[in-house]
Amino acid sequence: MNSSSLMLRRFLCFAASTPSSSTTLCFSSNRNRKPLVFLGSPQVSATVLDALLDASGAPDSLFEVAAIVTQPPSRKDRGKKLLPSPLAQHALDRGFPSDLIFTPTRAGEDMFLSTLRALQPELCITAAYGNILPSKFLNIPTLGTVNIHPSLLPLYRGAAPVQRALQDGVRETGVSLAFTVRALDAGPVIASEKMEIDDHIKAPDLLALLFSKGSKLLIHQLPYIFDGSAKLKAQPQDDSKATLAPKISAEESWLSFDQEAVALHNKVRAFAGWPGTRAKVVVVDNKNGHHNMLELKIITTKVCSHSNNPVNQADDISFQKGALVFPCGGSTLLEVLEIQLPGKKVMNAAPFWNGLRGQQLQRFVDE
Repeated sequence: MNSSSLMLRRFLCFAASTPSSSTTLCFSSNRNRKPLVFLGSPQVSATVLDALLDASGAPDSLFEVAAIVTQPPSRKDRGKKLLPSPLAQHALDRGFPSDLIFTPTRAGEDMFLSTLRALQPELCITAAYGNILPSKFLNIPTLGTVNIHPSLLPLYRGAAPVQRALQDGVRETGVSLAFTVRALDAGPVIASEKMEIDDHIKAPDLLALLFSKGSKLLIHQLPYIFDGSAKLKAQPQDDSKATLAPKISAEESWLSFDQEAVALHNKVRAFAGWPGTRAKVVVVDNKNGHHNMLELKIITTKVCSHSNNPVNQADDISFQKGALVFPCGGSTLLEVLEIQLPGKKVMNAAPFWNGLRGQQLQRFVDE
């Protein structure tokens, strides 16, 4: 048996223990229903899978979930355990057959595509799958592939639409259903739904809200996708209005306090979860003059409503009303409400400040 075949059956060793009767589903094939294949990987895509499985269980359902495609198992807990993707584990917990969960390293692998063709899917649905879909994949489902994209296309095409939107400080975003084409997130839009957001919501929470809205929008639109009318009515995107949302790198996580407070606050919200945001501070012992560098993970912030810095030195960090107050560019101030020290749990600013025992705190300036 070649490596691709082994890979496609990898989940046989991840078969879940017998699920409770409240979550076990019946997955017997019904030839009167249209076969649908779902592709996703992170936990947030489980919301969409749940909506599809629940809808497919209705007596008058037009479709059945014929298979799930997800990222291969990866090592967790410092590499000791090989675990399925969050979506795969969720599917197993719901009682979905392990031999119908496929984990190709690339969606263009011949063995995988042969298996997909054998399923004869009429439609594929993707939600944060995380792999590029080549033309030979897109040519298989007769009705095409539809993606749930958490932005108002053509805005924020790419791998990190929610994070980049928050980083830009937008007050309105949304979710789109679009047919998948070879060009990045450039297919005709079937439907979209707008959503206003406040200036405190973080990326993981917004992502969950958008995929929840997207799953409901998908279920509503599925009858029109299956009867072909959605493809006829789908609106081409205006490429001249397209913006990009490139993948985030870990190197972007550092905060530079030369920027204004609102830009730093938006970055903290955008990068919450992964990769997070980090800052270097200097702890000054006024008794002996020692300076120690300390790295903090910045968890929760807000922009100070006034710009009068009460401290004497431009780099001094003060403590006011439960927050560490950082001086920032443009004479603005950023309030840091929660931080995390290396190897420690998240803590409020107050116990951290009290732990300094009178030592002075300064922002680090990289000269």
